[in-house]
Amino acid sequence: MMKSLLFIPLVFVLVLIACDYKEIEPNMSEKVEDFEFITQDNEKLSLKDLAGEWWIANFMYTNCTQVCPTMIPNMSSVQNKLQDLNLNAKIVSFSVDPNYDTPPVLREYVEEYGVDLSTWTFLTDYEFSDIKRLSENSFKTSLDKGSSGETEFAHSTGFFLVDPHGKVIKRYDGMATQDIKLIIEDLKKVL
Repeated sequence: MMKSLLFIPLVFVLVLIACDYKEIEPNMSEKVEDFEFITQDNEKLSLKDLAGEWWIANFMYTNCTQVCPTMIPNMSSVQNKLQDLNLNAKIVSFSVDPNYDTPPVLREYVEEYGVDLSTWTFLTDYEFSDIKRLSENSFKTSLDKGSSGETEFAHSTGFFLVDPHGKVIKRYDGMATQDIKLIIEDLKKVL
């Protein structure tokens, strides 16, 4: 009898979660691979540390001259709007150039853009093959190095919404103002 009583609230919670996802029209359903990387402050951050949190992921690198100079301010805009609305979501930026983007380099980059690190973390300290695998397997997006000697990388411009269970449920265009507004609207529905 006691087990049945415990089962009812669990079913109710699962129904509510499913409704939230349906309400925001997910366009993905991928489990994020387990990871443990180093932050801009030389601290470890793992997928387990993000358990129970809604978070937004993106891929970037500090020497990027093409899309990151638009994406990072757009993500900063998302962060500011979330804070204004008192919505608690984390932001995680994965560097696609871990050999160059050491914690001190990321820290300088953060300061240059005036990033608020209370909810935003930049990650590094892995092999390129590791971040390529994470990008392709968990976020279903390609990642390629430029030819030898080049410092450019072909990476996603997507912002990815990850649920509290570590599942990527939606991709947004990190370059599009309309999608930036949509992230906020979607997070209002689930937070």
